[in-house]
Amino acid sequence: MWMLELPPFVPFYVGALLALITRGSLRSLLMIAVPILGVIQLWTVPEGVHLRLAFLDFELIPYRADKLSFMFGYVFHIAAFISIIYALHVRDTVEKIAGMLYVGSALGAVFAGDLLTLFVFWELLAFSSVFLIWTRRTPRAYVAGMRYLVIQALSGVILLVGALFYADHNGTLAFEQIGLNGIHGWLIFIAVGIKCAFPMLHNWLTDAYPEATPTGTVFLSAFTTKVAVYMLARAYPGTELLVYIGAAMTCFPIFFAVIENDLRRVLAYSMINQIGFMVCGIGIGTALAINGAVSHAFNDIIFKGLLFMSMGAVLHMSGRINGSDLGGLYKSMPKTTALCIVGAASISAFPLFSGFVSKSMIMSAALENGYDWIWLVLLFASAGVFHHAGIKIPYFAFFAHDAGIRTSDPPKNMLTAMFIAAVLCVTIGVYPAVLYALLPFDTGYIPYDATHVLAQTQLLFFAALAFAWLNLQRLYPPELHSVNLDVDWLYRRAVPTTLRACFGFVRNSKITLQQFLRGNLDKFLLSASRHEAANWMLRPGLTGSMVMWVVVSLAVCLLLGFV
Repeated sequence: MWMLELPPFVPFYVGALLALITRGSLRSLLMIAVPILGVIQLWTVPEGVHLRLAFLDFELIPYRADKLSFMFGYVFHIAAFISIIYALHVRDTVEKIAGMLYVGSALGAVFAGDLLTLFVFWELLAFSSVFLIWTRRTPRAYVAGMRYLVIQALSGVILLVGALFYADHNGTLAFEQIGLNGIHGWLIFIAVGIKCAFPMLHNWLTDAYPEATPTGTVFLSAFTTKVAVYMLARAYPGTELLVYIGAAMTCFPIFFAVIENDLRRVLAYSMINQIGFMVCGIGIGTALAINGAVSHAFNDIIFKGLLFMSMGAVLHMSGRINGSDLGGLYKSMPKTTALCIVGAASISAFPLFSGFVSKSMIMSAALENGYDWIWLVLLFASAGVFHHAGIKIPYFAFFAHDAGIRTSDPPKNMLTAMFIAAVLCVTIGVYPAVLYALLPFDTGYIPYDATHVLAQTQLLFFAALAFAWLNLQRLYPPELHSVNLDVDWLYRRAVPTTLRACFGFVRNSKITLQQFLRGNLDKFLLSASRHEAANWMLRPGLTGSMVMWVVVSLAVCLLLGFV
């Protein structure tokens, strides 16, 4: 019975402790065993509340299981298993502990039944994941990690304030559907929006993920944003604002990804694009749309992880990640090339690959519910993601010009992890019933009908034709060493510069005012010294200083009063 009541995060926290005190093959075996035993245990857990605690006048539910949380719980265990295998060659103890704590915190969040428990794991997600960035031990990783931590902690603070308003308004902390009713709904919405990388709130992702270690980025790609997607599906289904936010998320990253040189940053922008489809589906709010959103989150964790793993392998073996510095690697990394192409086909939603069987559900739901213009936007975004993730990533990394790099495929553990992810991408695409059985709502959706297959095939064919024509005409944006400005320029450059200018103006004004007052005060005191009654003011020491500052203070107060 105790096995059923053991929250899913506990095995991973225990695994983090074991990673601290063990080394070598024993540590690797123990870490691999944790997600295997964890998913077996989770499979035996029935739906319902399995743990309750009393806190002040509230009831906390640290462990609640239903179809929605099971969906994310299963894929988080799969992602943890693949990521751990991928990182077996790493000897950095801090990175291994951070990875285990990070997975455990994500599981704690999706099985939390109250907002206070959710807040605790929300913050643990931030503090554990930042070490996956810092363990790269470069100056850029350090400053990116600091910005990441500040923004994630800010999200947690906003979530906590929203939870307090929610508790005051409803008399409970139960984590159910919230909606945008009242200040508590908006505060929690903003907190989730930060973690979900909403437009204008997204730069922590594109700033930090590319600076993490090759293995750390694989962990990061799977959990933080998907916890936020889970929260939206739980708390804000059918919120129409999400339809338009999601549509914007699918489009704007395309333009940044096309001109970006760092291929891991291209994938970071691509992640925002794919999350946009999920957010849009949650906003539509029907059973088909919600199923499409959460199934696409499930698939995205796997195929985006595969793409990050392939680029991590390139970085690990060549020491390069910019498209302008790569090319011709298919000759020396043929296995990595093939596995990367599987991931590219999956994210592009080719028929018979996993992305097709989930993204088409969201597109169908948009048409069925009268969002025709949104459907056109999603169609444009589908072509765009094929350009930057389906073609650009494998083309510039493994083909294009020959950069003269002669290396080999990565270690066997990295290839094994990529192979497992590739098999899952193909299996789910060929036999989607495996995925559909886990969905929170029953649906008779059939992805492989003539309309879906022909429409998607035509879209991808013409998108590939456009890329080929632009490339041959030398109109496609070249891969260049450059800095592309995004909205983070506002808080990293514009706002600090403006504040420094304002503080400098205030400081200079203060100095000028002080000099003016002191000059006039000296004249006043010299004039007053002619009278015996005023001589006491000129006595040196404490009394004179006090008188001077009193007079100065009164003068400033009078000046401010007139102003």
